[in-house]
Amino acid sequence: MYEDANPRVYGPRRGNPTMRRNAMADAQAIRSPAQHTQELGLDQYRIQQEPYYRSVADEVELYEAAYSVRMPMMLKGPTGCGKTRFVEYMAWRLGKPLITVACNEDMTASDLVGRFLLDANGTRWQDGPLAVAARHGAICYLDEVVEARQDTTVVIHPLTDARRVLPLEKKGEIIEAHPDFQVVISYNPGYQSLMKDLKQSTKQRFGALDFDYPEHDIEAEIVAHESGVNLEAAKNLVHIGERARNLKGHGLDEGLSTRMLIYAGSLIASGIDPRAACRVALVRPITDDPDMRDALDSAVTTYF
Repeated sequence: MYEDANPRVYGPRRGNPTMRRNAMADAQAIRSPAQHTQELGLDQYRIQQEPYYRSVADEVELYEAAYSVRMPMMLKGPTGCGKTRFVEYMAWRLGKPLITVACNEDMTASDLVGRFLLDANGTRWQDGPLAVAARHGAICYLDEVVEARQDTTVVIHPLTDARRVLPLEKKGEIIEAHPDFQVVISYNPGYQSLMKDLKQSTKQRFGALDFDYPEHDIEAEIVAHESGVNLEAAKNLVHIGERARNLKGHGLDEGLSTRMLIYAGSLIASGIDPRAACRVALVRPITDDPDMRDALDSAVTTYF
């Protein structure tokens, strides 16, 4: 295509082979946006198939409205309640690449923004996931953002206000965010403490959606769909989950998540005895306290 459209770039078809190779090398810099995106490997971040997500309220419409004005979004809710699946579903629905970062206390600003690397040809700059998303219009999802140090998360501030820029101080460059770029963060408010919380200056840059475990019938539908277990068994698993959640703060730090119920359902669907499946996927992972284990085992026996 480019050869016919711009013969001056490639040079004559016949003649000096060296001149022709040099002209071909110069032409490598010419790329359409789609080609450039593909070369960067951004296509690997696209959700190819529709993720299963069961809407429980108006969260889909609210997120779409927030994305239309590129409002940064904050998802708050207990572990395993569907926050990450929701982001994946919305990225698929909007047709945008999704770059997910699992935050941790050892993560530095350079891990997000980028750094200089050494290779055989010397030093080269490597964009971090936040910089890649900002340059090329992906959704950057920072999962469990409070696990990262506060001096790390402040790098998102210029991207989450009217400036929409990302300064690369080490490189001496300022990235102006692509029009399709958005930041999404998530965390579990139940694990908040004075030492692990978002600054008000960070919180007030985001819109927020609250997530929780779905009501009984909807959660049973989700467990049945995701695990392959029959609906009756799924409802029994949800009953066990609800019993365990009532023990939060009374021996359990956190209740059984929908994710854990799906794990148990998957084992049951594969032919494992329901009591053994619940013991492996629900009771043993969540507590080591003998009395609490006995209480949870009794709940399992009630329904299976």
